[in-house]
Amino acid sequence: MNGNEFTNITRRHFFAQAFGQATGIGIGSAALASLLAENGLAQTEKKPISLGIHPFDFAPKAKSVIYLDQAGGVPHVDMFDYKPTLAKRDQEPVPQSLINGERFAFIRGTPKLQKSPWEFKQYGQSGAWLSSLLPHTAKVVDDIAIIRSMYTTQFNHGPAQVFQFTGHQIPGRPSLGSWLSYGIGSENKDLPAFVVIFAGGSNPDGGSALWSSGFCPSVHQGVALQRRGEPIKFLTNPKGVAAETRRTSLDLVSALNAEHEETAGDPEIETMISQYELAYRMQSSVPSLVDFANEPEHIHKLYGTTPGQTTTFASACLLARRMVERGVRFVQIFQRSWDMHADVIHSAPRACLTTDQASAALIQDLKQRGLLDSTLVVWGSEFGRTPMAQPGKFWGRDHHPKGYTIWLAGGGIKPGVVYGQTDEFGYNAVENRVSVHDVNATILHLLGIEHTKLTYKFAGRNFRLTDVEGEVVKPLLV
Repeated sequence: MNGNEFTNITRRHFFAQAFGQATGIGIGSAALASLLAENGLAQTEKKPISLGIHPFDFAPKAKSVIYLDQAGGVPHVDMFDYKPTLAKRDQEPVPQSLINGERFAFIRGTPKLQKSPWEFKQYGQSGAWLSSLLPHTAKVVDDIAIIRSMYTTQFNHGPAQVFQFTGHQIPGRPSLGSWLSYGIGSENKDLPAFVVIFAGGSNPDGGSALWSSGFCPSVHQGVALQRRGEPIKFLTNPKGVAAETRRTSLDLVSALNAEHEETAGDPEIETMISQYELAYRMQSSVPSLVDFANEPEHIHKLYGTTPGQTTTFASACLLARRMVERGVRFVQIFQRSWDMHADVIHSAPRACLTTDQASAALIQDLKQRGLLDSTLVVWGSEFGRTPMAQPGKFWGRDHHPKGYTIWLAGGGIKPGVVYGQTDEFGYNAVENRVSVHDVNATILHLLGIEHTKLTYKFAGRNFRLTDVEGEVVKPLLV
């Protein structure tokens, strides 16, 4: 068969003939599609060709996603959602008609309304209200879209975080990054499609379920960078083992695994082969990726990073930019510093000092490099915080799922938009309400995927990230 004949073969036809309808999935097909594309033999289409199992449903706006997860619950009424009524009625008992007998995670009795201690002003051409806690975000407010009408079904951290990233509150389903790895793959064969970075505080309550591949092949789970030592375990060869020896041993292991796979038919064997090979290639790609030595001084000043320091939220944001430059599909950063049941007066400024500058710097850096249009940035937490005080020696705010704020930028998102509203107290999302499923549907849409079509068959039925819900938030799209 000559090269001209290859160009007339569709991916679906090729996989069906080469692997059979039932087995033309997983790492084999993804690798084959990648090889064909690299050698110019893939079909030329108006639509871009996916490197995963799912062809693009339409031309994507974004190539990559950086998800800045603020685990613990951001106090929206202290940062994004200006409520003069809270100031006017500060310390009054909350109206019973508002809470309707609702129970809270930690507040007991009749809670009192609590005004924000920080001044709010309008910024940018959009006139978005932000508090004095966010001086750097204020500089990029016309580059982001703020959603003030988020809501979720879960009010405890673990289930809410699992729901946020998998579409279901019980662990076991693939996470958002895993769906993207499975669906459209990576643009760099030497780096994972899905990388996880722990930037500060303890790990999120949802644990590994937040980057798990669930019932999808485990090759699609997130690769978590370590806080100390090697960024990825076992990245370097053991002492005394040369690269040539490592290559020979991998070839032997791969041959044995491939022979076993022919009889066993276990997709996890393909996963092992793929992961061994990826680890070998990462030995040369990862060290240069995490080395900030070549970053100029003005970039370190922009982010607030210090050369050699790699465990902060700022360094995670800079690393995320370097990753999307190299074709990593999904970078998930966890900053767990927002669990503010007490001492909001001091803990909110500390959390904002950690995240505000770097989050804004990421937007500015991506924009100046021409990467913002192809990179979707998502900033938010699993829920918000109550407009009422949680009593104590130093007052706090309790978990709040019924109305909170997130923001998005780049990758096909309309800039300078404020979408949705909560009520006068910041309690219920009341205008243009947006659910977790809606956000995930919108993320998939911007990456060229119709969210109802990206499915995986497990236990006798087709599952999807957005379960049986979710609508693309079209007013946010360019």
